[in-house]
Amino acid sequence: MIKTNYRLFLTSLSSLTFSLCLLLVACEKKADSGSASAGVKKPTIALIMKSLANEFFKTMGEGAKKHHVANPDKYDLIVNGIKNESDVSAQVDIVEQMMSRGVDAIVIAPADSKALIPILKRANDSGVLIINIDNKLDADILASLNLLLPFVGPDNRDGARMVGDVVAKQLQANDEVAIIEGITTTFNAIQRRMGFEDAMKAGGIKVVTTQSGYWEMEKANNVASAMLNEHKNLKALLCANDSMALGAVAAVRAAGLEGKVLVAGFDNISAVQPMIRSGEMIATADQHGDQLAAFGIQAALDILAGAETPEDKQTVVDLITKESLGQ
Repeated sequence: MIKTNYRLFLTSLSSLTFSLCLLLVACEKKADSGSASAGVKKPTIALIMKSLANEFFKTMGEGAKKHHVANPDKYDLIVNGIKNESDVSAQVDIVEQMMSRGVDAIVIAPADSKALIPILKRANDSGVLIINIDNKLDADILASLNLLLPFVGPDNRDGARMVGDVVAKQLQANDEVAIIEGITTTFNAIQRRMGFEDAMKAGGIKVVTTQSGYWEMEKANNVASAMLNEHKNLKALLCANDSMALGAVAAVRAAGLEGKVLVAGFDNISAVQPMIRSGEMIATADQHGDQLAAFGIQAALDILAGAETPEDKQTVVDLITKESLGQ
């Protein structure tokens, strides 16, 4: 009797064990099915900008965040920037940090068109997709490294030429002007200087001096003050971004030359719009920084999803004057 009961116990135990095994297998299959239905892990995209003290890049960051809010299920976003426009080493450090965090793509507005290429090549070689926005990387160096990094941004030369044309129409042939350019090793600074020069040449205007304001208001203020002191017949200061234009406006005020020296800029940050309406600035250009970030992120998403690496994408740049702003 005891042996019979023991056999029944073993039989029941064996059946229970088998049932538990079937249950575990079913659970595993369900878990696997759930993982498959959840799809592939969302990619992480890092936006790396230049100086966050510049309103233009704050706007760019806001544009990126808005794009992410509209597409939360498609990717995760990390937004970075540096303190000073010229702090290339800080941008290099950020790229290295993003590589360590394992991001899938980096969308970058480089602080320097040449110095950032080595670290971006390392990132690209490690499997990180790189999208270049705003300031174009040096094409010759990229070609020598057989490195294809798509660029998303405006024609800076054409944008500066449009601004310069407005200035030239207010001047007479042989009038003297000065250019306050950005960091001279950056592609967009070179292009904007050339655009200003194109417009002045077409109008018969003399560019008597060109100096860098390093994209920053205070530095540009010092440069503009020195220019006004040295060149007494200056009729205009052409600035390669609006932060520098703000510094130039302050220098014109300090010299008591309001209404006598025109100031132009580039970027259409909100701080210059009252000055354009009042006439303290004559024109600027809007390259739509918020859209630049969104276009760069979308290009990254398309490539990560399997699309071919696109050709460079030229974005819109608009001329901004008192008339275009309205009252």
